[in-house]
Amino acid sequence: MNTLEIIAVCLGLANVGLLVRRSIWNYPFGMAMVTVYLFIFWEARLYAESLLQVFFFGVQRWGWYLWAKAGGLDHAVAVRWMGWPARIGALACVAVATGAIGWLMASFTDAALPYADAAIAGASVVAQILLSIRRVENWVLWVAIDVGAIWLYIERDLHLTAGLYCAFLVLATLGLIQWVRAARIEPENA
Repeated sequence: MNTLEIIAVCLGLANVGLLVRRSIWNYPFGMAMVTVYLFIFWEARLYAESLLQVFFFGVQRWGWYLWAKAGGLDHAVAVRWMGWPARIGALACVAVATGAIGWLMASFTDAALPYADAAIAGASVVAQILLSIRRVENWVLWVAIDVGAIWLYIERDLHLTAGLYCAFLVLATLGLIQWVRAARIEPENA
């Protein structure tokens, strides 16, 4: 068991637990977690996942700013739904990102499982953006990502990280339930 992986798991649990509660304080934990995972995934030859952590760091800074601007320093942020055209667009972005990243990784690196890695990376980019702009649908994507990631991390012998993603799966389900409730109760605040 890798000490860095243990640290990343603890940071990840704090991050997602705070996200479910719509707390802005998830962001410092998330930024620390992705920094540690950059190195873990690179060592495991999951290059798309590793580079994804750089993206996550930047988008988490952006999300922190957006949530603060939305009043997140004082209370849980308001959330809302996407329309169907935006949902279809988000899924198209996932498909294009998966194909492009997978092809690049398969063609130019020694990546382990390049298309599975790319699918998780591509969907994660879209989900993280939706999270930053406080859309309920981000949790649906995270549930799908977590299921795929559990398999991928077991396949790459990252069992502790697979366990973290089992916890993330539970938390994403709770996040979806809580954000659906919040979107119904507070629609005018979003």
